[in-house]
Amino acid sequence: MREQCYRCLAVMMLLIFALPAPSWAFSLFGWLSTTPANYTATKYPIVLVHGIMGFDHIGPMEYWYGIPAALRKDGAAVYVSQVSAANSTEVRGEQLLTEVKQILAASGAAKVNLIGHSHGAPTIRYVASVRPDLVASVTSVGGPNKGTKAADALLGLGPEGSVANTAVRLAFDSLARMISVLSGSPTLPQSSQAALASFSTAGMVQFNAAHPQGVPTTACGEGAYQVGGVSYFSWSGGSPVTNLLDPFDPVFKAVSLAVYPGETTDGGIERCSSHLGRVIRDDYRMNHGDEINQMLGLVSIFETNPVTVYRQHANRLKNLGM
Repeated sequence: MREQCYRCLAVMMLLIFALPAPSWAFSLFGWLSTTPANYTATKYPIVLVHGIMGFDHIGPMEYWYGIPAALRKDGAAVYVSQVSAANSTEVRGEQLLTEVKQILAASGAAKVNLIGHSHGAPTIRYVASVRPDLVASVTSVGGPNKGTKAADALLGLGPEGSVANTAVRLAFDSLARMISVLSGSPTLPQSSQAALASFSTAGMVQFNAAHPQGVPTTACGEGAYQVGGVSYFSWSGGSPVTNLLDPFDPVFKAVSLAVYPGETTDGGIERCSSHLGRVIRDDYRMNHGDEINQMLGLVSIFETNPVTVYRQHANRLKNLGM
């Protein structure tokens, strides 16, 4: 009997600590929340911008899993951007700028709050740099704001035109084109080589020289909180492995061990490289996928849920008049 009880307890612990909290759970148990109905009601619309190999949604699968609905639930106007899955920061930035203008025209708002994950962070920084009059805030989530050694490693597999370089480029370009077709944007141009070059260490040095707003001047400090009327924020995770059931955790762990031995990373981006403007946190128990509540909510049970982090940030923006 005692052995059976132990087995039941083990199963219960697995269900509690390993399985994800599905996005519908936040709505189902929303009545338990003590937050006001307008908790996320920012003054300006929130625009979510995906990273490399990203999308808005593919069928029922969201890139920002459960996040837009959770933000809208208590008052935020949320738009999910769709830019090239793989291309240079400048190309993606111009695509986003066009979308921002369309959002402002449709909503009647004067500005937007931009939130970008991974390569989405430099992408939104580009828009804020060239058109600060259209942007209230920029928030980098796991962004390679000073470049990433992972991109350096992929670019270093061989010189352009070599067999190794060509194989990697073709594989990534094919994946980007497939994502673009499946997400309903087949005409968006794709170039993995341009994407990797953009957020490589050398690429971001060049980008930051042209668009320095919010970038820390020290190795691992904070940047200016506000530049040209635009407020800058950032946060990131610091744990490659967070849920044993997530099939991507081993990938993030492998990248961390191979590319960043001894460093604190989210499995994709170095901790200090993620800093921009006001650093909210750089050590969430999240990996690069958890930062957007992937894979399908398989995140750490021992950390603030990513959806809650986004809700808290929307409330922060609201209280700051944005």
